[in-house]
Amino acid sequence: MTDPRYWIAFNLVPQIGPVKVQRLLDHFGDLETAWRANAFDLNAAGLDKRALENLLAARKKIVLDAELEKIARANVRVLTLDDPTYPQLLKQIDNAPFVLYVKGELLPDDDWAVAIVGTRRATAYGREATRHIVSDLARSRVTIVSGLARGIDAEAHRAALDASGRTIAVLGCGVDIVYPPEHQKLAEQITARGALVSDYPLGTQPEAGNFPPRNRIISGLALGTLIVEGDSATGARITIEYALEQGRETFAVPGNIFQRTSQGTNGMIQRGETKLVTRALDLLEELNLTMVEQHQQARAALPENETESALLKHLTAEPLHIDDLTRETQLPAATVSSTLALMELKGLVRQVGGMNYVVARETQSEYKVA
Repeated sequence: MTDPRYWIAFNLVPQIGPVKVQRLLDHFGDLETAWRANAFDLNAAGLDKRALENLLAARKKIVLDAELEKIARANVRVLTLDDPTYPQLLKQIDNAPFVLYVKGELLPDDDWAVAIVGTRRATAYGREATRHIVSDLARSRVTIVSGLARGIDAEAHRAALDASGRTIAVLGCGVDIVYPPEHQKLAEQITARGALVSDYPLGTQPEAGNFPPRNRIISGLALGTLIVEGDSATGARITIEYALEQGRETFAVPGNIFQRTSQGTNGMIQRGETKLVTRALDLLEELNLTMVEQHQQARAALPENETESALLKHLTAEPLHIDDLTRETQLPAATVSSTLALMELKGLVRQVGGMNYVVARETQSEYKVA
């Protein structure tokens, strides 16, 4: 595992994002070697002139230990892409952020998450619909992911907290900055019962261009994304588009046909881009989340040994091939195969075809709704 200082250092260099970092890893093997490499080798690794100039300039200014100290003083944790506790759902998306700054705590239970997005100019209907759906999701032990923005985002966070649930806010600035500023208290509550998350370094201001890219993290952290209110040009549509690209489920609450704030959501439903949702149960059934609490209790009661523990850390609701699981855990193939067979008998994991495994869930046909 690469020293986290070098992941953080590259995250501070303008024009170097996930794609270029992956090129450096492929070429050099680790980021420490890449950080110390000469200009010729960096160019050979695929850095263009602008990125190379930025990197060479940054190396003269960045003091690695000082950056770690600043992060520690802010009570922030850094998760890197090679950290075993990095969110597994997010890790599966293309160009996943190679550094996450976390204020609060991300838990394994957050694998069962739904993203809620929508307009900043929410109507009374939109707020009530959000609270109605989110409250039931939170009571079902589903983590709520949103963006801390005014309107639907803030309503979703508050509804989750009021229902004693967990919630994660993904920011378009550093996690040491709250935007909008009037959400300072809400941000503190989220930190206590979830986390503030960003891939932007500490001190990054909430500039307009930061928000569309952060939306890929909102959808990437969730099994599905629900949009509640938004006109045809709503920014929340970007999150839906990211979710579709990531192969995640997308949903929308229908709205008043005479309201501008419903034009976007109604249009998405009409075009088949999102599934119509009127209650939390629609989401729970579509995403196989009706027994989250039971699965969380089973996960908490286990594992019985270190091998099972290692496998469960990498298994989520998204199918993972046994070869990938073997590679990620660095366990012998025979050990992984035999342990998975036992775990399947115990009902801990389930094979979903082609030697792909997921954390065990009941099929929808087995659910009984009162």
